[in-house]
Amino acid sequence: MDPGSKLVVTVSDGRGRRVQDGGLARWLVSVAPARARGEVGIALVTDARIRKLNAAYRRKNLATDVLSFPSDASLGDIVIATGVARRQARAARHSYTAELRVLALHGLLHLLGYDHDDPDDAGRMARTERRLRAKGGLTSGLIERAK
Repeated sequence: MDPGSKLVVTVSDGRGRRVQDGGLARWLVSVAPARARGEVGIALVTDARIRKLNAAYRRKNLATDVLSFPSDASLGDIVIATGVARRQARAARHSYTAELRVLALHGLLHLLGYDHDDPDDAGRMARTERRLRAKGGLTSGLIERAK
């Protein structure tokens, strides 16, 4: 099937090697909005690696949880820091798998053009995130935790 006609998600270690994802790719495809079409690569990386990316692309010298990189050729890439994700999972009192889902969903919404930092968003991303995480069985989302 043409990748442009549906959402295709792959999970790697950031060097292009596929990893066991605990169902993350399948889950993200199942909760994604119907308009999400194309390819998404999710890279699970070290905190040091995401810190370098955050410094290079956002001029913030810190390890963040998730970054999204849209692509003209496909939907784009999502980079998740595994150390940050594990710490956030403990703080949120849910599993690492649940935290990866929270972060992947948030990243996907950014790839789809949502931007909670844009004043014109007017809560649109938060509402969409809330609806999709409920569909996927998540009790909390990244935007609501940041408030």
